[in-house]
Amino acid sequence: MTRKQRRMTIIGGSLAVLALAAALVLNALRDSIVFFSTPTMVAEKHVEPGKRFRLGGLVQPGSLQRGDNLAVTFEVADGNAKLPVAFKGILPDLFREGQGVVAEGALDANGVFKADTVLAKHDETYMPKDVADALKKQGHWKDDYGPQGSGTQASGAATPATTAQGNPQGAVR
Repeated sequence: MTRKQRRMTIIGGSLAVLALAAALVLNALRDSIVFFSTPTMVAEKHVEPGKRFRLGGLVQPGSLQRGDNLAVTFEVADGNAKLPVAFKGILPDLFREGQGVVAEGALDANGVFKADTVLAKHDETYMPKDVADALKKQGHWKDDYGPQGSGTQASGAATPATTAQGNPQGAVR
């Protein structure tokens, strides 16, 4: 075997190993690429208890129940299915019934999603593109949500957060 053939064999083998490694990594991350799963997706995938994932949807009106020691239970729905969620901790200030929410955690053996983190959408008009597309597909899109899929506020411009006195944070008086 000549030097050129040996070099080409080594380069070809290296490329094959690199391609195999990339394929294995992408296959392992296939389910993690999605920002969150809706209750319908969880039911369709038959997610096994203990597997961590993000659950997203709307907090079902009338389902919020507060317990002792910051324990909270509520249901997350996407229009077709709903999933009970249990969380122990401080909820975000903007968490409300009927609002969008993303929770991180895992299902328990009883089919209850045990969340360790709960994220609420940050204002009245913000809607991530994935959520807006899912709502449109299921027929739950409302015109007052703002422009579909913009990922920003309805005006298209971000506004600074304000303090309790109405002063924009970072603004000098």
